[in-house]
Amino acid sequence: MTAPQRTVPNDMSWVLDPLLTLPGVRHGVVLTADGMVTGASPELRREAAEGTAAMMSALQGAARAVARELSGEPGTRVEQVVLATDNGVVFAVPAGEDTVLALFADTSCEMAALTHRVQLQVATLATWAAAPRQHRGSGIRGS
Repeated sequence: MTAPQRTVPNDMSWVLDPLLTLPGVRHGVVLTADGMVTGASPELRREAAEGTAAMMSALQGAARAVARELSGEPGTRVEQVVLATDNGVVFAVPAGEDTVLALFADTSCEMAALTHRVQLQVATLATWAAAPRQHRGSGIRGS
């Protein structure tokens, strides 16, 4: 059986691969701050990835606005958004100036392990983004 084909232009799904191997992590999306999908779980339908990206972009914007209003500090930055549900957790982390990693994990997921691995992937993504364009390639894999 072959792996599902990725359907995202300029696919950055490689950053999700190590996270999707964690027990309980079901799906993930890499999105731009304005809600465009740049990577997604291979089994996630395109429509679901696009809807998630649009809603997560709005949620990130709302989280920034709420944090700034409640803190009274205009420079307050959102470090993560966590939505607890009855069947799992939506976990979203800004990954650079214009990128967000969003994941859904069921209740069996060890959140400490997920948080640690997400931070590793955010660092990997930052290194990749800083690399000269000629060294970037679809063959780069996260750790």
